Amino acid sequence: MELVCPHCGRINRISEQRLGDSPKCGACKGSLLDGLLSLDDGNLRQTVSRHGLPLIVDFWADWCGPCKMMAPVFAKEAQQWQGKVSFAKVDTMQAPAASGSFAIRSIPTLILFDKGQELARVSGALNQGQLRQWLAAQLQH
Repeated sequence: MELVCPHCGRINRISEQRLGDSPKCGACKGSLLDGLLSLDDGNLRQTVSRHGLPLIVDFWADWCGPCKMMAPVFAKEAQQWQGKVSFAKVDTMQAPAASGSFAIRSIPTLILFDKGQELARVSGALNQGQLRQWLAAQLQH
């Protein structure tokens, strides 16, 4: 399986059996499973297509009130799902091409990817219970 390092962006190969061993990045030695991936026009497509775990991407903007309200919820859920799902953020103001290629019409918008394919999306701010319920429902399919 390949995982993108949330600290330096390098792609690392690890076996699925090692997910419970707190795998480290071969380049920067940071944990591959903690932290939010920061994606942009340059690395979004590659990350979506190569990342081995399901990946939920939050398309947001700094000026967006609902985005700011949801940010701590998103970060907290990233810790809860560690080793099962990876969480990433895309600043739509800094990554207009990525936002356009995924037809982002409103923010925040969450898109769940698995093996390079979009599984589901939801727009609008979610509280912790709603986010957890939405994600669990999508991963059961």
